[in-house]
Amino acid sequence: MKYTTLPNTNIKVSKICLGSMTWGNQNTEAEGHAQLDYALEQGVNFIDTAELYPVPATAEMSGRTSKIIGSWLKKTGNRDQVVLASKIAGPGDYTAHIRKTGFSPNAIKEAIDLELKRLQTDYIDLYQLHWPERNTNRFGIRDYKHDTKWEDNFNVILHSLDNAIKEGKIRHIGVSNENPWGTMRYLEESKKFDLPRMITIQNAYSLLTRTFETDLAEVSIRENIGLLAYSPMAFGVLSGKYIKGNASNNSRLNLFPRFARYSGEQAAEAAKHYLKIAENNGLTLAQMSLAFVNQQPFVTSTIIGATNLEQLKENIDSIYITLNDDILDQINVVHNEIPNPAP
Repeated sequence: MKYTTLPNTNIKVSKICLGSMTWGNQNTEAEGHAQLDYALEQGVNFIDTAELYPVPATAEMSGRTSKIIGSWLKKTGNRDQVVLASKIAGPGDYTAHIRKTGFSPNAIKEAIDLELKRLQTDYIDLYQLHWPERNTNRFGIRDYKHDTKWEDNFNVILHSLDNAIKEGKIRHIGVSNENPWGTMRYLEESKKFDLPRMITIQNAYSLLTRTFETDLAEVSIRENIGLLAYSPMAFGVLSGKYIKGNASNNSRLNLFPRFARYSGEQAAEAAKHYLKIAENNGLTLAQMSLAFVNQQPFVTSTIIGATNLEQLKENIDSIYITLNDDILDQINVVHNEIPNPAP
């Protein structure tokens, strides 16, 4: 395994982070525990969850994923061997079953306390805001439309998170599904008022979604706020299984076709080109897709997810693959012809 540190800390994390959003829905507790056991054996020490998980989010299943991690921590006693990341859900129609108060001080306190109980731990290493409160271009929306109803509350949010840090409930903080303006506002507010600093940003990044490179990559590198890249496999599209027609009935897009972000014609066409490049170079599409993300200079860790141990092994083993300049040049030819087909 390869390791780095969370930016501006001495916390050592694996360059592969174990994602968990299928646990409790597509995966049982026993399967989640098996994935955790295997990942830890392979040197993965970084685990990501959220109060929203599993996805799709429902009132009945909310928090199941973290409970699975919590029962594993209790069973194994491995809390000191892993770095735990979790997230508070932002406001939205599909999170109303969790709460309707956004990132208010009481909401942040409640969310952290409930998550600690589910995880059966005294502290969370990295606590993230799952998406902004304000309406902005996120989750596949390309164009910005100004939100006239939102009032700036960056300072209030940081003070609430600061209180949780001082209480020892969380160690560090990050953002997710955030854009350059929001990221810089948090950094500005932290510096001006000596408040905790966002150290990571968890956004989508893959061969089909490279929009992070347009603005946020510079912010990431210059401000030392590391990307935790999620959906590097584009909901399995970059495994090649949908192109080849051998996806199982339990695959994500077969179970939940409404998750169409990576299912458009352009995304499928780009994936076919990437599959050809991978096969011509003796790689699987999954290996190439993950290796591409792993070696980007702004990526702190790549969040992988799997529904079985075979997939998990292939995903973790991607850390040992380095793409040469010739392969990268071929990838960029496709990217220039079909740029960011999945926003």
